[in-house]
Amino acid sequence: MEKLTSKKLMNMWAEYWTQNGHQKIDGASLIPNDNSVLFTTAGMQPLIPYLMGEPHPKGKRVFSIQPCLRTNDIEDVGDNRHHTMFFMLGNWSIGDYFKDDAIKWSYNFLTNEKWLAIPKEKLAVTVFEGDERVPRDEKSANLWKECGIPENRIFYFPKKDNWWEIGGGVGPCGPDTEIFYDTGKPACGPNCDPSCDCGKWVEIWNNVFMEFVVEKAGDPLKKLPQQNVDTGMGMERVVSVLNGFKSTYQNDCFEDAISVLEELSGKKFDFEQQDGKPFAVICDHIRASVFLLGDQKPTVPSNVGQGYILRRLIRRAVNCTRRLGINAQDLTKVAECFIEFYKDEFPNFVTKRDFILSELEKEIEKFNKALDGGLKEFSHITKDMKEGDTIDGKTAFRLFDTFGFPKELTVELAGEKGLKVDICGFDAAFKEHQQKSRDNSGAMFKGGVGQTNSEEEQILVARLHSATHLLHAALRKVIGPTAEQRGSNITPERLRFDFVCDHKMTDEEIKKVEEIVNDSIKANVPITCEEMSVEEAKNSGAIGIFESKYGDKVKVYTMGQFSKEICGGPHANSTGELGTFKITKEESSSSGIRRIKAILVK
Repeated sequence: MEKLTSKKLMNMWAEYWTQNGHQKIDGASLIPNDNSVLFTTAGMQPLIPYLMGEPHPKGKRVFSIQPCLRTNDIEDVGDNRHHTMFFMLGNWSIGDYFKDDAIKWSYNFLTNEKWLAIPKEKLAVTVFEGDERVPRDEKSANLWKECGIPENRIFYFPKKDNWWEIGGGVGPCGPDTEIFYDTGKPACGPNCDPSCDCGKWVEIWNNVFMEFVVEKAGDPLKKLPQQNVDTGMGMERVVSVLNGFKSTYQNDCFEDAISVLEELSGKKFDFEQQDGKPFAVICDHIRASVFLLGDQKPTVPSNVGQGYILRRLIRRAVNCTRRLGINAQDLTKVAECFIEFYKDEFPNFVTKRDFILSELEKEIEKFNKALDGGLKEFSHITKDMKEGDTIDGKTAFRLFDTFGFPKELTVELAGEKGLKVDICGFDAAFKEHQQKSRDNSGAMFKGGVGQTNSEEEQILVARLHSATHLLHAALRKVIGPTAEQRGSNITPERLRFDFVCDHKMTDEEIKKVEEIVNDSIKANVPITCEEMSVEEAKNSGAIGIFESKYGDKVKVYTMGQFSKEICGGPHANSTGELGTFKITKEESSSSGIRRIKAILVK
């Protein structure tokens, strides 16, 4: 087979599933509609309502090419296979075909000369070995035998290997069958099989047979009202293994970016050498940054949520420019490589090009200023230290907390001077800092509301808290659904509300927000409170931004058709109690985050 490129694989995927009666669905935003996770981590994530029984507007057979972003691999990026942002190729049967067609079609796409043309001798499969709840998946094993996979290449594995469920175990689930590619690497021993991580076997496809559901934590398995098939193929990995590459960073999507880095640095990319790591980190992190900034619901660097992850990615990339000896601002040239490469599939990258590059430039400049101060402090800290000495953990953490110095940068600079860093001490200081922040937050605020002394002050705060909900709803109407809450503080005198917004609000926008809030107040609707599970709250349409702090039950405050939010209270009894809402100030809080201060006038 001729060289397989990522674009060729995308086109083949679309053609194959279209021929087999599937409708293409557009890739969803990297920012999910619900708040259960920060990012879209799998192609099936936006499809959960349909897999649970809701009819899909495009029918029972669909496929997608979905950008995904996972944060658990950030520290591992730089080796030959890990990525934060990647593409997942997926196809689904939503209550239509099941194991027979799914396995037959998978095998055909992989082995047929018209498609990937993989020799069947290079494939092995795994199936669920069964447990006390669900029997051994002999059906899938027999189907693989019918396709031509020999019995000694079919492996039965337990739940940890061949059972799919959403994190936490609540929701749709079921056994899966995974397909592995033999790289040709010698077996690590007589028992070498697809469960080994020796590198001989690489998973290239997963078929999940989603026929069960767990409705609440601790509940037994129940049968779904329909049988579904959910498949996933990691594009970067498949392109890499089928071309015989030893690193996914040899794929075509990274070629131009690596060429730019090689030209700027005067160094050659060699993934097998330590000097290759900064190439890989920059390519992965800048590509992910382009996708977050160019998303249909764009993320901008900040200190919370998705914005914090974006800031972390950019700053890790900046840190790697030092190791290559290039100007950090040249990272925009790397970003342009990805804008150009993906412009046909993601035309919004072209229309948002200036925004993507300017946000990247601003964050790089901001970090460089912080680094300048940190470098001076580092020199001061180490001026009297001798080779072999150790920088204590609290000092290393202060460099991080005060100057934004990444832990790995402190370790790198220390190594240049023959010094060590107490990493365990750093991690302990970091955990202590997190705990203090949580304790202080819990002591000072509840739902963003400051403690008050008198009954009168408590009433004022409750009214301003209700007004904050109406403000949030109004901003989402005027600015758009991206105007998510990023902070709230309320005193008896005023409210302060931070939200995502990429521009200074115009006078017209401010006036419109005030009008919407005041119309809600004039409607004088009751403010009702219901207690329910987080899942029930989400299904009811309630907004909830800081879901990690929720317990098993939450309170949902509803104000007619104007607002519905998860909240800890307190609130007024009706919107008519609030008075007249007036915005007193609109200003920047941080990059991509605006701040509104407002009052209620009786």
